[in-house]
Amino acid sequence: MLDHAWIIPLIPVVSFFLILFFGKRFPSKGASIGCVALGICFALSLVLGAQWIGRDKTIEPLHHATAQQVRAAESGRASSAQGGEAGGEKVEMKRAPVVHETTWFQTGGIKIKAGVLIDGLSVALLVVVSTISLLVHIFSTEYLRDDRRKTHYFAALSLFTSGMFILVTSSNTLQMIFGWELMGLCSFMLIGHWWEDKNNSNAALKAFFTTRTGDIGLLVGISMLFGLAHNTFDIGRINSLAMSGRLDQGLLTVAAAALLLAVIGKSAQFPLHTWLPDAMAGPTPVSALIHAATMVVAGVFLISRLYGVFWQGFHIGTANGFTPVAIVGGVTIIIAAALAFVQSDIKKVLAYSTVSQLGYMVMALGVGGWTAAVFHLFTHAFFKACLFLGAGSVAHSGSHHSFDMKEDMGGLKKHMPITYATFVIASLALAGIIPFAGFWSKDEILVSAHANGYNTFLWVGLVGALMTAAYMTRCIYLTFHGEARGAAAHHHPHESPLPITGPLVFLAVLSVVAGFVQAPMLHIEAFANIVEPAYVSSVVNHSGFNGGLALAGLIAAFAGIGIAGGYYFRNLGPRGLTSRNGAARAGYTFLVNKYYLDDIYTDGVVGSIKGPIARAAYWINQNVIDGVLNGAAALAIMLGRFTYDIVDQRIVDGAVNGLGLSAEAGGGALRTVQTGKVQQYAAILFGALIVFAVALWRFAK
Repeated sequence: MLDHAWIIPLIPVVSFFLILFFGKRFPSKGASIGCVALGICFALSLVLGAQWIGRDKTIEPLHHATAQQVRAAESGRASSAQGGEAGGEKVEMKRAPVVHETTWFQTGGIKIKAGVLIDGLSVALLVVVSTISLLVHIFSTEYLRDDRRKTHYFAALSLFTSGMFILVTSSNTLQMIFGWELMGLCSFMLIGHWWEDKNNSNAALKAFFTTRTGDIGLLVGISMLFGLAHNTFDIGRINSLAMSGRLDQGLLTVAAAALLLAVIGKSAQFPLHTWLPDAMAGPTPVSALIHAATMVVAGVFLISRLYGVFWQGFHIGTANGFTPVAIVGGVTIIIAAALAFVQSDIKKVLAYSTVSQLGYMVMALGVGGWTAAVFHLFTHAFFKACLFLGAGSVAHSGSHHSFDMKEDMGGLKKHMPITYATFVIASLALAGIIPFAGFWSKDEILVSAHANGYNTFLWVGLVGALMTAAYMTRCIYLTFHGEARGAAAHHHPHESPLPITGPLVFLAVLSVVAGFVQAPMLHIEAFANIVEPAYVSSVVNHSGFNGGLALAGLIAAFAGIGIAGGYYFRNLGPRGLTSRNGAARAGYTFLVNKYYLDDIYTDGVVGSIKGPIARAAYWINQNVIDGVLNGAAALAIMLGRFTYDIVDQRIVDGAVNGLGLSAEAGGGALRTVQTGKVQQYAAILFGALIVFAVALWRFAK
């Protein structure tokens, strides 16, 4: 399967066309095609993962950093065969990636290739994406059972999944763009699935244009790397040249900054995070797929895949406590977590949670925690998908399609026990409570920040952990506890059917066990061993378990639960503070208005641009386009009049009238001959015979 991994991205593409052209002929409207296709992808991804784990460890030729490291690895392998070590230094062997490429096109003597790159990172993402997408497909069969555009929904869902598959298996940066942009297109289609509602179509447009802003950075960065790396898009070659210091440092930093802009847009980092909460306008299963396994994690994947560029471009290994990547991630953690506290829409709470958790991943990459970031991406996918699908279950069976926690929920615990239990498990994983998956991955991030000298971001991570636990406790209380309100009180809530609860239970189990693949406290580091490439292992710091930091993280999480639990469950703490205190009221208003970023973007940036553009377009329309059209119309009128007056009336009609007059004159002359007298006819005939005889005689002579 390692040599045929290209089949996995191909399957959902084929599924897309089958659903689009034949889906409406099926009783399921194409849903069954999508489920079968993703089931096959899931099975193949597991086979691929098993084969990758069983692959022999050797030198990693694609991702080696320098010739010196290759020689050290060779020496280490030879020495280990003799029971010794190279130069007294242990060399860790890695599984070599599997690369299959073919010439895509050729221009200016440069061959551009397309191919598939399979390594630990791509295997991990293929397993995650196929798992989440399959569960989302199954969930959607019930959630959108009677949807008016069900066929188009499942077709777009398959294509959306294929976009992520293409991205994570691409062997070069040019090919990555296709997967990156395909997800952008499909997210526009799915967020605006119910486009009749203007808010939904506006949300789709907002997501599309905001991420396009970041995509400018992607195109600039990839173009610069192509030139810097001597006319190649090859990912391994680019990383190798960057890590060996053979690229111009100034230009490499600019290229890394451009790519960081792409990450900020795609992964909804501050200040381009504003599109993601509005993207909740789409169907809830789409939200789960976007947040857990596809579009928003694409930016994190981009940094992970081109880590050599960011490592050298921003001097991550020697940055003395701050890098642009870490700053972006750290700021995003706090600002997004704060916004989650003032949301009444359960999906928007989870959306800001996603923004904050993506900040953890970006921050981890910025402080040298490559494995920590990818591991958190891995675990986060399961518990965040569980939370979003749990919110969908509540809306489907508990709150009559409403997501408003304050107005239409409350008291749902007794009516929806499975949804409640899975939601709590996923929330504990998100909060970082031991032994749930989020504890192990978040602890890795804290350890990386501390070990690499980024202590400021260690504190950011701890504060973020406290805030995460607090806003999720609030979310659980408002949704499942207290008195039933609105729809939850009047529409007979009940547990959701098996196609909805089945995926929830499966994801809840993964939210518990997934973290144990990387648990240094238990001397398990399988994830790093399987996923981390050689060129990363050669430069990052592997610190192992830190009991003090693990305890600090747990204290922060339990403190958040305790504070929010006391406030909501025990009615402790001040009430009505925003009505009594001006500073508190101002802060609350600031958060409710989302730091006024939407106003700045809509009125300040877009408003200042769209006015002049609209006026210029109107002037061009009135003076240029209308001028051309009016001139063409005037010319057509002139030609019409000329044709009528000259060609038709004088020439054509003149010729016809002339023929008529000639015929009339000839007829008048002949009329005098037609007298009806036999004697006259005989005389004419006799005269004609005489003329004929004379002519014949003259001719005979």
